[in-house]
Amino acid sequence: MTRIDAKFAELKAAGKKAFVAYVMAGDPDEEKSLQIVKALPEAGVDIIELGLPFTDPMADGPTIQLAGQRALDQGMTLNKTLGLAKEFRKTDTTTPIVLMGYYNPIYSHGVDQFLVDAVEAGIDGLIVVDLPPEEDDELCIPAQKAGLNFIRLATPTTDDKRLPTVLQNTSGFVYYVSVTGTTGAAAASGADVAPEVARIKAKTDLPVIVGFGVRTPEKAEEIAAVADGTVVGSAIVSEIAEGKSVEEVAAYVKSLADGAHRA
Repeated sequence: MTRIDAKFAELKAAGKKAFVAYVMAGDPDEEKSLQIVKALPEAGVDIIELGLPFTDPMADGPTIQLAGQRALDQGMTLNKTLGLAKEFRKTDTTTPIVLMGYYNPIYSHGVDQFLVDAVEAGIDGLIVVDLPPEEDDELCIPAQKAGLNFIRLATPTTDDKRLPTVLQNTSGFVYYVSVTGTTGAAAASGADVAPEVARIKAKTDLPVIVGFGVRTPEKAEEIAAVADGTVVGSAIVSEIAEGKSVEEVAAYVKSLADGAHRA
């Protein structure tokens, strides 16, 4: 059982929904990024999604693209991202960390070495948005053998024919992208999301977490109410981009987490 599996079991026993927060590693700089990540669990975050900076983040909207660029400009790398996770683990051994990014940096690092390094750093799961299920032998299956969850995205365009393929080797949870387009796009709607979540849950026992288009505590509650939890990324990254202090970012995150936990 991974930390992700344990967290969902704990939340289910407590009758609570999950709140997942995304931040870009190294944004706005390595030191402040670590401080923000360390503040997330106390702000109510159940699972941390840690963005891996990449030069061509095709699934991300402008907010997260710019965060990745700021991180790269500060010299953030895959090794430094894993180092940040390792530093976090010195004081927190229970909060799950999902590394979210693209395959190129992992491929360049070498898959086998990356998996050893990720496990050693305390990473619990991977979301690699540009590796389709047809490429599961590349990373997904080796990652699962190494004890990491491999989390897949389902979208409004994932039809009933495609869904079983998407779910085939997925573990940890399913990330449902509530709107078409890139991150930070239009607002999610609970009414639209509910039937899609039900459709996915009819095909898997995994928790279904919904992200994209959640910016307020009310929206976090609305979305979490029809799923197993919700993810907020771009809205948090925007706070960091505005130069907010660690305390201000944490207070905003707490308001979102409180919303999701009310569901």
